[in-house]
Amino acid sequence: MSRSRVLRNPIAFVLGVVLVCSFVILALTMLRLPDPTTTATTHHSHSDNKLLIGKFGEMMIEMLPEDLAFTVFLPSEKAFKRDLRLDPSDSFVGEKMNDTYAVVSRVLGFSAVPRSIGSETVAFGKEVSYDSISGFVLYITKDEDGRLVVNGVRSERVDLRRKGSVVHVMDGVLMDAEFQQSVQYDGEED
Repeated sequence: MSRSRVLRNPIAFVLGVVLVCSFVILALTMLRLPDPTTTATTHHSHSDNKLLIGKFGEMMIEMLPEDLAFTVFLPSEKAFKRDLRLDPSDSFVGEKMNDTYAVVSRVLGFSAVPRSIGSETVAFGKEVSYDSISGFVLYITKDEDGRLVVNGVRSERVDLRRKGSVVHVMDGVLMDAEFQQSVQYDGEED
């Protein structure tokens, strides 16, 4: 008898639906179910990823918050050495540590996007653009090998997962023209 009263009374019915929905939302947040877009994992272990992204990559990833999803277009160790003149053997000692931290944090601003972008989300032949955390626009395409190309810089490895973020190791450094000029040596030409 009371069940038919609830169904007849629209206020009681809406209240019941809201109560059930609230419990479902509460249960899902308590279980912390993973986001379906970030469930794909690579076949690399955590220690393998550490080797693949290097010391500078680890430094960049450590600067990001753990509770937010980011995509980082991380320069390879080779690119750090070639383009920024940062060598892991001497960039972490003494007074150079502060300079290294400043350069790496600036590069992070150009190469991190506050959302998860896996290589599977970029269609072949299509260009997508996202703003990095510094406001620098990143134009992303996929080449015929399935590798990402960001502002003309080709990826070496894609879809590595670190601390809830997607990491793509790039064969170059993403930076604006002003920063590029500031890191060039006097003897260098374009």
